Amino acid sequence: MRAVVQRVKEAQVTVNESLVGRISSGLLILLGVGEGDTESDATYLAEKIANLRVFPDDAGKMNRSVLDVGGEVLAVSQFTLYGDCRKGRRPSFSGAATPDVANELYLHFVKVLKEQGLRVETGVFQAHMEVGLVNDGPVTLIVSSGGEF
Repeated sequence: MRAVVQRVKEAQVTVNESLVGRISSGLLILLGVGEGDTESDATYLAEKIANLRVFPDDAGKMNRSVLDVGGEVLAVSQFTLYGDCRKGRRPSFSGAATPDVANELYLHFVKVLKEQGLRVETGVFQAHMEVGLVNDGPVTLIVSSGGEF
């Protein structure tokens, strides 16, 4: 599993011009599910991200997690994180999980975040979404359940 994690002042996602998810200060997580990923990958990644110390403490150092600061999470599925651009000019998505597996693991990821005590908003799986955000910092990290990052 791969995630792009952005610390945000606000973020929202719309589908067909309708707002489906919005958060204030917290994390925007773009989540990609790869072939061979399991529930343990989703659990690991959700717990890892919930506890990442990317928010500033009183001294301005990144020592607080989204849990520590009472932040929110917007989790958006994004299979294009498994786009392989090494050959040719069109990305190959053969490394992405099938939609049914990806949706199941995406929902498990969201469930684990909620179990951590976070308020979580989501996009709509397999929909064409428009994601807007105000990146805070900017702070953007790539986090993986495997060894690729």
